[in-house]
Amino acid sequence: MTAKLRLADRTNDIFPILGFVAAMASLAMPLNPWFVAFILCGAVVAAVHHAEVIAHRVGEPFGTLLLALAVTVIEVGLILTLMQAEPEKAQTLARDTVFAAVMVILNLLMGLCLLSGAIRHHEQRFQRTGMGAALATLTVLTVVSLVLPNFTSSAPGPFYSATQLGFVAVVSLILYATFALVQTVRHRDYFLPDGDADGDGVPDAHAPPPSVQRTAMSGALLLASLVAVVLLAKNLSPVMGALLADWGAPPAVLGVLIAALILAPEGLAAVRAAKADRLQTSLNLALGSALATIGLTIPAVAILSIVADLPIGLGLDAKSTVLLFLSLIVSVQTLANGRTTVLQGVIHLMLFAIYLFTTFVP
Repeated sequence: MTAKLRLADRTNDIFPILGFVAAMASLAMPLNPWFVAFILCGAVVAAVHHAEVIAHRVGEPFGTLLLALAVTVIEVGLILTLMQAEPEKAQTLARDTVFAAVMVILNLLMGLCLLSGAIRHHEQRFQRTGMGAALATLTVLTVVSLVLPNFTSSAPGPFYSATQLGFVAVVSLILYATFALVQTVRHRDYFLPDGDADGDGVPDAHAPPPSVQRTAMSGALLLASLVAVVLLAKNLSPVMGALLADWGAPPAVLGVLIAALILAPEGLAAVRAAKADRLQTSLNLALGSALATIGLTIPAVAILSIVADLPIGLGLDAKSTVLLFLSLIVSVQTLANGRTTVLQGVIHLMLFAIYLFTTFVP
């Protein structure tokens, strides 16, 4: 190992600890925004590194599933904390956060992955069977959670009744659990990268996997990094909110920025995988993140809503509904034939640009 690589490894081991300490300190006292931004960036890069170490050890698709679950669990914790702290703003917080995360994943993240991979490798292939299953599950989850509430009559407005909310929570958990079972056990081969002849989830050209001790250390540091990313992003949100207010941006833009920060570790890992010609791993990360975001967030929010008697508005407005359906339809077309080029990447990025523009200029 060269001195440069040793320095990079040490940096990736140090930043999660610094980030965790800074995150804990931010709960007790205000920190300098520039310092927080610096530590946040370091924690994001470190999270990517340690996620890749774990993924290399356990193989696909377990590594990508683990990262998606870790980020989503912390994201759910953040949403629930904010809902309890500010009940007056809680009605649309879950909806706005989940919708922003889905649009970031389906359009920005997928677009960057497809474009960066196609620029370097011209055309990339993936297993369309697995991606089709993931997209079908995602379509049902998003429509039931974010669109159907506008068309039910048990409660007025974009709300589910308590009974409906409980039913949707159960449906979401069943769908996500079934998908995870299919991805990791029954049809694991549908989600393996090309070139994995021995079925261990790691392409055959890769170096030997890391040791158990190193993997365990990376797991702990990954968790510390993810906690740091979420809490430091929360610490920066008032500063970003003030800046956006000065610029005249609508409040919804803050949700987009926070979602992008929280998803940054998975996003960077997915883009790096695509550039390394591992588009299957990249798509596993992207769609797995979207599924975990809805499949775990909606049940958690539903439980809090029922227990604490907090009304939760999940239904999207007409503009957001159109953009959601457009994103899902385009994603189906993108993943239909098992290969992608720069065109699909540009299409998804332009969809995100449309979403972002209409958020600023509704």
